[in-house]
Amino acid sequence: MGTDNSSSTSKKMAQSAMEKYLSFEINEEMYGVEILDIKEIIAMMKFTTVPKMPKFVKGVINLRGLVIPIVDMRLKFDLPEMEYNERTTIIIGIIDDSLIGFIVDRTADVLNISSSEMTSPPKFGTDISTDFLKSMAKTENGVVMIVDLKKIFTHSEFESVKSLEHKEEF
Repeated sequence: MGTDNSSSTSKKMAQSAMEKYLSFEINEEMYGVEILDIKEIIAMMKFTTVPKMPKFVKGVINLRGLVIPIVDMRLKFDLPEMEYNERTTIIIGIIDDSLIGFIVDRTADVLNISSSEMTSPPKFGTDISTDFLKSMAKTENGVVMIVDLKKIFTHSEFESVKSLEHKEEF
């Protein structure tokens, strides 16, 4: 008496095609980032301002002995600055071997998104770059823009932000 494994095999294949993304909100728009690119999520905390940094670099935080640069995603996306509140969070992202904190309006959910729900990001012409968008995910709650954390920065911006990181505990 044999069993038909084709349905369980197709279920496993469908599950393996699913990837996990942390969703977050900026200016009432939903974004996502691969969960593997995230170290942790923390509540908004006091930061130390560093002079002569780009406006979107708010400063650095001391997180358990690590000095981590903090980037305000609203300012990076040329959106109006907003006063931080109890919903404001910092997503500690991993770019290459560096930790960078990203201030977002609020962190939402961990989403399971399959490749069939993904589409290429739109191209808006030569003046508007969408290179930082990996893809767009169609979910039951609307469209989630999937972000490539490294491509948010130009090379020189990334080097400037990365220079603020201090990996050794002090």
